[in-house]
Amino acid sequence: PVASVASCCILLHPILVISRTVEEDEYEDGTTNQNWVLAPKTQDTDVTLILNKLLREYDKKLRPDIGIKPTVIDVDIYVNSIGPVSSINMEYQIDIFFAQTWTDSRLRFNSTMKILTLNSNMVGLIWIPDTIFRNSKTAEAHWITTPNQLLRIWNDGKILYTLRLTINAECQLQLHNFPMDEHSCPLIFSSYGYPKEEMIYRWRKNSVEAADQKSWRLYQFDFMGLRNTSEIVKTSAGDYVVMTIYFDLSRRMGYFTIQTYIPCILTVVLSWVSFWIKKDATPARTALGITTVLTMTTLSTIARKSLPRVSYVTAMDLFVTVCFLFVFAALMEYATLNYYSSCRKPNCTKKKKPPTTVITLNNAMYWQDFEDACVYECLDGKDCQSFFCCYEECKSGSWRRGRIHIDILELDSYSRVFFPTSFLLFNLVYWVGYLYL
Repeated sequence: PVASVASCCILLHPILVISRTVEEDEYEDGTTNQNWVLAPKTQDTDVTLILNKLLREYDKKLRPDIGIKPTVIDVDIYVNSIGPVSSINMEYQIDIFFAQTWTDSRLRFNSTMKILTLNSNMVGLIWIPDTIFRNSKTAEAHWITTPNQLLRIWNDGKILYTLRLTINAECQLQLHNFPMDEHSCPLIFSSYGYPKEEMIYRWRKNSVEAADQKSWRLYQFDFMGLRNTSEIVKTSAGDYVVMTIYFDLSRRMGYFTIQTYIPCILTVVLSWVSFWIKKDATPARTALGITTVLTMTTLSTIARKSLPRVSYVTAMDLFVTVCFLFVFAALMEYATLNYYSSCRKPNCTKKKKPPTTVITLNNAMYWQDFEDACVYECLDGKDCQSFFCCYEECKSGSWRRGRIHIDILELDSYSRVFFPTSFLLFNLVYWVGYLYL
């Protein structure tokens, strides 16, 4: 007997050594398989029995405490990312983890396990709130690799239900100050069918949190912060508790400065080059004026492509329009100069009567008048009816009382000062008014 026991121990010794070696092997991450402990079979049986008992007489069509008191839903939201924001479609995209917590006394149980963590298969077997997002255009739940849903049940009947959503929510942007505008884009949700007498939403403390903004897609905006509110909305179907989160956004001007503002300013400055070109160079000044006008038309069209077709005037519309007027005025300046230069009246002191001859051709008579260069003369303001005296020859006479004499031939000299000064003044008022007032 003693020999047989000794032989058995010798045979079992290699098995024990191998078993100990396997147990002591480490994985690549530094953990050992000793950390993986399988739950006893009895606990699996207990959970199955608990769930079968809870769902045996459970009616998921009825809310908790129906007919007794309203169901209170505590809400938590974790903002995973925001963006992009579409000014044309008046919407923004947001990715959130939406958590709702409530108490259902019908799901209380007695067990050594205080919390049951379940997957999405259990969601369709119990009552859950009928929460809707009131300003969502489209919404999508995540299903890869499995439905992104979590359900936890405490032994006192408290339930936590979370899911991940990507929502395209409506945001009515007020673009009067575009592109120096600031917005508060809301995310609004409430119950679809339960009024406040049956269901109440409430925010928990620090219930709205945001992830790191490095992964956000707010290309044209800066995130300024968020705030949450709750209110009662009265409808024909009853009074509902409506919860709202406002995301405060401020637009960045970098893109529009490069694409619109700087080209417009340079085009206006380019139109002033014609003031330093001789007035006799009609082709050069005309071509320059028309080119700058067409360039401003193109820039105006491009600037409007990033905006919806709103009926009011935005800040960018005002700037582009004023730049267009400056360019157009520079072209009209040369047209005025050219017209009055060609129609300038000579200095005459007397009027000669031109001789007249009669020419007969094919029994027809043609009268031909021959006029000298000095046919007209300035006769007491007859040729200058406006507020300004435009002709050098019309400096004297009673008609000049109350009028200002302007030498039209010096119009380029006046424009070299007037155009830059007025454009600089406009920019000063524009930027100070929109950025600081």
